[in-house]
Amino acid sequence: MARKKIGDLLVEQGLITPVELEQSLHLQTSTGKRLGAILVEQGKLTEEQLVDIIASRLLIPKISLDQLVIDPSVVQRVPVDLARRYTLIPVFAMGNTLTLAMADPLNIIALDEIKYFTKADVKRAVATSREIKQAIDQYYSVTDSLNQIIGARREPSLAVRETPDVETATEPESPIVKLVNLIIAKAVRDRASDIHLEPDENSLRIRYRINGVMREEGAPPKSMQNEMISRIKIAADLDVSEKRLPQDGRFIMRVDGNPIDLRISTLPTIHGEKIVIRVLDRRNLLLTFRQLGFGSDMAGRWQSLVRKPEGLILITGPTSSGKTSTLYTTLNDINSTDKNIITVEDPVEYSLPLINQIQINEKAGLSFPSCLRAILRQSPDVIMIGEVRDTETARIAVRSALTGHLVFSTTHTNNAPQAISRLTDMGIEPYLLTAALKGVLAQRLVRTNCPHCLTGYQPSETVLGRAGLLDSAHHFGFKKGAGCKQCKGTGLAGLTGIFELVEVTPALGELIIKNASPRIIGETARRAGYIPLFEAGLDRVKAGEICLEELLKETSSVPDDAIDRFGGRETIHAGAV
Repeated sequence: MARKKIGDLLVEQGLITPVELEQSLHLQTSTGKRLGAILVEQGKLTEEQLVDIIASRLLIPKISLDQLVIDPSVVQRVPVDLARRYTLIPVFAMGNTLTLAMADPLNIIALDEIKYFTKADVKRAVATSREIKQAIDQYYSVTDSLNQIIGARREPSLAVRETPDVETATEPESPIVKLVNLIIAKAVRDRASDIHLEPDENSLRIRYRINGVMREEGAPPKSMQNEMISRIKIAADLDVSEKRLPQDGRFIMRVDGNPIDLRISTLPTIHGEKIVIRVLDRRNLLLTFRQLGFGSDMAGRWQSLVRKPEGLILITGPTSSGKTSTLYTTLNDINSTDKNIITVEDPVEYSLPLINQIQINEKAGLSFPSCLRAILRQSPDVIMIGEVRDTETARIAVRSALTGHLVFSTTHTNNAPQAISRLTDMGIEPYLLTAALKGVLAQRLVRTNCPHCLTGYQPSETVLGRAGLLDSAHHFGFKKGAGCKQCKGTGLAGLTGIFELVEVTPALGELIIKNASPRIIGETARRAGYIPLFEAGLDRVKAGEICLEELLKETSSVPDDAIDRFGGRETIHAGAV
């Protein structure tokens, strides 16, 4: 008797309805995709449910790669390009029999190619594509991939080619193009924010910045340096022949089907041009305030503030503290067809729908002040200024906020009260600032604990002393990641934001007019509910989301007047606003 089809099994087990099956079969006819893939994409089925059905239907084992340690010698039997192309990975070898974990065990072409390449008998197992992709990233190093791509390019000399082969750098199937694509794709999959290609005297170093920390990767030989740089410059539409001056450019590359914006910066050094590639994943634009790190109370206060019809709202913090992500998430949140939103940025990092974005070009005379003067004649409802850099920009921003526009911008200060004083120091009259400014959000990015290996620990007395917690440490269940396969032994999972928000009340307005110090402004704001960054971070420490050492790396301890909200006593004394 013939075995039931996968679609019939899904209906029989109540995972989908007959109508959903019929609709998906029609879509399969028009797209050529697998039925299971269509159902997963539509959210009718989880990948785990699909794997269970496939294993049952084909009578093959289901493998959980998260719980499996694979012998590296087994992995090396299948080249990384085949593993990625067909989403599979070898997991066992017994004599001349090789067992593959496959996302699509019905892919006969993949099976035939693996059999031809390995000269082995192939057995099938099924696993989720997520687990297989993670295993590929874990077991195949960049060095392995580079060696396979470079392959036939046996160049005994380490000397750098003075005249790079531009034809090779543009040919889609050339080793150079594959090499650059591999480096970028690996960075995207590892969630790196930057890629650094750094020439030394006898080598080329490649480093990724992941969760704010630089990590070195395998690199190609020095002899390929100029061709790689040429490839990147050509893709970014830069002048390949200009090696004496810095250049900036950008291009878009698809990785795993997703468009990735890449911002390129070149810098001449004594050993060749250094290139930094900023990796901007558009999927990050879909983040919610909760995903950014806002608590429910903070998110509610912020969303209420940014829906005011007019006024100036500032986001402050050092470089790489996540200000742009917060701005873009905020603009997405308030964006609608009935608003005219215009941004002035340097540079424009992401393209936003329904929003008019302007890229600053100082060489052409397009500066922040000149842009802003032109924007005010475009009847905007909301204006976003990338950064308040000078007095003229600050004056125009304040004037715009006073004439019925909602204005967002950023500045660089340590906390929210200091941002207010920064504007008065730039020459903004206090009475105008009081009328225009509605609120200031300060933020930092902090590395989070890996949830898979979270364990309790006790910080040292030195760390507790720096945090002002020597007398109240017993109120905390301190936790940190111990290191595991999921976090690659780092104990860290990613980045989250911590925030403090000062809303300008009438009492604060009087202090601004009197040119009060940031300390006085902070003390008054506390009585209206302001919680400084460090104390906001302590809430996350107590919840086990971050460890105390990571919080201290990014913030100062709390001010003299701070109350230990966890122990109910005034035990935190270090630092100042």
